[in-house]
Amino acid sequence: MTADDGWRLTHLGRLLGHAMRRFDERVLHLMAHNVEVPLALANLAARAQITAAHIHITRHLALQGSRLTELAASAGMSKQAMGDLVDQCEAWGLVTREADGRDARARLVKFTPTGLAWLQAFRDAVAQAEAEFRTEVGKDVATVVALGLEAYAGGNGS
Repeated sequence: MTADDGWRLTHLGRLLGHAMRRFDERVLHLMAHNVEVPLALANLAARAQITAAHIHITRHLALQGSRLTELAASAGMSKQAMGDLVDQCEAWGLVTREADGRDARARLVKFTPTGLAWLQAFRDAVAQAEAEFRTEVGKDVATVVALGLEAYAGGNGS
């Protein structure tokens, strides 16, 4: 083992993790200060009650609704963890559970009108955070990073 362990602080996985946390924190900050976000939700976001974990629902819930198992799989979470997030988001009025017309035993998680306003605020915040990223690192670097991450995320790992 070498005495130089600086690599632990600068390897790609760590940098990606820090970048993702920074991006998500910026998105949540922008959403907390968006006048279009219902006040109660903005207050929850401002007090850090809504976290990056709650953003998983915003990122992965289909506009026509999703079954809990589909939502959990899409977000890479356990069904139980996603169920807890859905419970919180339902209590906040972001989502509702409705009967699934394809299967009477199943329920669909769907955005409420408040949830759709939240989704629009998320879209606006992501666009602004991406624009800030492009300004900070430059358009060319931002393009290369986006292309590289898209290729890496879509790869098969071999």
